Amino acid sequence: MYNNKPIGFAITGASGIIYGLRTIEEILKSGYDIYLTVSDTGKIVLKQELNIDITDNPSTFFKNYFKSNNISYYSPDDFFSPLASGSSHIEAMLIIPCSMKTVAAIASGNTQNLIERASDVSLKEGRKLILVPRETPLNQTHLANLLKLAQMGVHIVPAMPGFYNHPQKIEDLVNFIVARILNLLKIEHNLVIPWGK
Repeated sequence: MYNNKPIGFAITGASGIIYGLRTIEEILKSGYDIYLTVSDTGKIVLKQELNIDITDNPSTFFKNYFKSNNISYYSPDDFFSPLASGSSHIEAMLIIPCSMKTVAAIASGNTQNLIERASDVSLKEGRKLILVPRETPLNQTHLANLLKLAQMGVHIVPAMPGFYNHPQKIEDLVNFIVARILNLLKIEHNLVIPWGK
């Protein structure tokens, strides 16, 4: 179990925003603080997939949405955020969902926004970095970038739910992926029954 340092979290413009929101919900339940940022394209996908508009006041929106004061929101261009510096004590960085544009930027070290900078900081500081890409089919460039990141020690958790638990609804499929993420963070949960139980 981690020692309750904040967890960095980013939502980018890939489909599958529900994976990110469910993961945040479970992390907050476990008592962690979350430092959150959402890319400009992520805001568009939030609106398109879930009819959530965070244009006016994202900080207030997320505190109300999760009914928690343990979540702090930072603009994707805020390089004064704790996420932007290795001197901040952040336990891990998660990007859920993670667009292929973000994957490419991290793999190449091209840090033009807070999400990419926070990922770069995680790599240089040896912190856990978890990406949940949501794209299909994958082309050769996507695969090469994901392989490069995996070779750097990044945890690649594609949004590919299993079906051996006999899911009955979309929430079951989402929870399958969220459970895998929580396992990597060593956060206890009861979202799915472990194999063989």
